[in-house]
Amino acid sequence: MTNSLSGALRGVRVLDLTHALAGPFCSQVLGDHGADVIKVEPLEGDFFRRIGPFRDDDRERHYGGLFQSCNRNKRSIALNLKSAEGLETFRTLVRRADVLVENYRAGVLTKLGIGYEQLKEINPRLVYTSVRGFGDRPGGASPYMDWPAFDIVAQAMGGWMGITGEDEQHPVKVGGGPGDTVPGLHAAFGTMAALWHAKATGQGQYVDVAMTDSILSMSELLVSQYSYRGVSQKPVGNNLPGLAPQGTVRAKDGMIAIAAPHDPQWLQLCRLMGRDDLAKDPRFGSETLRWENNDALTGEIEAFTTRYTKTELREMFGGKVPFSPIYTAEEIFADPHFAARNMLPKVEHPGLEGEVSVPGVPAKLSVTPGAVRHRAPKLGEHTREILREANFADAQVERLIAEGAIGAPV
Repeated sequence: MTNSLSGALRGVRVLDLTHALAGPFCSQVLGDHGADVIKVEPLEGDFFRRIGPFRDDDRERHYGGLFQSCNRNKRSIALNLKSAEGLETFRTLVRRADVLVENYRAGVLTKLGIGYEQLKEINPRLVYTSVRGFGDRPGGASPYMDWPAFDIVAQAMGGWMGITGEDEQHPVKVGGGPGDTVPGLHAAFGTMAALWHAKATGQGQYVDVAMTDSILSMSELLVSQYSYRGVSQKPVGNNLPGLAPQGTVRAKDGMIAIAAPHDPQWLQLCRLMGRDDLAKDPRFGSETLRWENNDALTGEIEAFTTRYTKTELREMFGGKVPFSPIYTAEEIFADPHFAARNMLPKVEHPGLEGEVSVPGVPAKLSVTPGAVRHRAPKLGEHTREILREANFADAQVERLIAEGAIGAPV
């Protein structure tokens, strides 16, 4: 594993006091763009290490695929923050840090003596970022501030589940963990904005991100419909209210997504299907009418698309109207787009022969590109290295390990 750093954030030191997904995703984004991210774990490690998927031939089980995906480009140190020596070691690292990211329950770190108000006394330029289900006091004390939260909670209260699904009796969460990763992105952006200010003024600050707020901020349909019309939007499947055709239709061997709601796109779609009669059909003569008659419109389109496979439809529609097959993971891994964009880079995994893929870096910077430089760390893998950089003598490090204040590298 190399510790060479490149990218726009080279020289930025981040203390990553996070676990699970939302917080680690924030710090991973910073690490992808060159920040030196030091993952500070309890002696037993981030519990996310024990979450799969695991390969059958992995005999070491340092971590599974989810941990690998959101903890690449990081170093790990194991500290016992319940011991006086462990806390003092952590404070020493804080003095040299630019950023601290954490996602503990509100008040937990303050009780340990390492909340923002306490740490800014020893490092006034520190940017202190927290990601919680319902935020913390600096951004507004929510009545739910002490509630725990997961992805599905953020999606449910932030509005996504209420507008996702076939109908309001069957709400559906967005797949994966966007209730965690979207807040992680907002936290990374907020951290960068605060770093810009700290660089100019030497003044750090608290960045308070709530998972639920982050989902609401991206629920533009829900907010605009209610704010402008007093309407609580209901689920309408894969359609977007007011626009048609825009959704999913059946193909001979699966489903495709297609969007041709505006007149030029609609007329082009009619030409591609050889259905000039649809272009002249009064039911579909305007954007408004196409939405009002969406069921009939979908039936007309499916009369064409169900005669062809997804591959055949891609040849007909690709590059001509907004279109995509609905991909499986296997199809994503085989598609040349993701290879060309380096969106499935490979890293090593301890205990495995060969490499595994992780999601790539989507923001492509032309001069200082981000990169997946190395795998996720083993628990405490860099403990000695990090403490030597902080001017700890080797004998002092070994004494702290023997006393249980820090963890020996696994």
